[in-house]
Amino acid sequence: MKRRISVRLLDLTGGKMATRRLCGIFANATRQMANVVSRRLASTSMSMREAICAAMDEEMARDESVFLLGEEVARYGGCYKVSKGLLQKYGEDRVLDTPITEMGFTGIAVGAAMAGMRPICEFMTYKFSMQAIDQVVNSAAKTCYMSACRVNVPIVFRGANGAGVGVAAQHSQDFAAWYAHCPGLKVISPYSSEDANGAGVGVAAQHSQDFAAW
Repeated sequence: MKRRISVRLLDLTGGKMATRRLCGIFANATRQMANVVSRRLASTSMSMREAICAAMDEEMARDESVFLLGEEVARYGGCYKVSKGLLQKYGEDRVLDTPITEMGFTGIAVGAAMAGMRPICEFMTYKFSMQAIDQVVNSAAKTCYMSACRVNVPIVFRGANGAGVGVAAQHSQDFAAWYAHCPGLKVISPYSSEDANGAGVGVAAQHSQDFAAW
């Protein structure tokens, strides 16, 4: 179902920050990007998946260090078709299908971020991020602080979260609040198409040392 995008300023400071200053920087940058998105898409009708895809497309076009990896994100166009068309546009070097091993491809994404790339790592469902919890919490979130900010990890994890239809208990949990209480993690849970596009562009555009999820 498509929702008409309205002009609305976002406050996306849900993630728990190590300092109030970092929280303010993140909030201001995201508000500015959300304003730009609001003006650009004020009269556009767009579904949630289209909004997220547009955000990733915009960042991949803007910055060649941005790439997408995850299960079925390339040839199948994403489990929920969120990355549809990106493989054809950017090729196999920047849109990568991975094996079903969350710990493995999350580690690849973290290592790439440490080496200067800016990966977008997709979990088919956020419940499966528990399979990669060591990489997410101990590597992506903490490395900057443990290295006195000498090593940055500019990475975005994304995926479906919360309850689904007919997918049983293992696919119906919501870990947003838990992640928000982990220092170094920024958590974004968009409500509308505008939120999804503005938050996605705003987060991905930041050359941040912190893990970010939207």
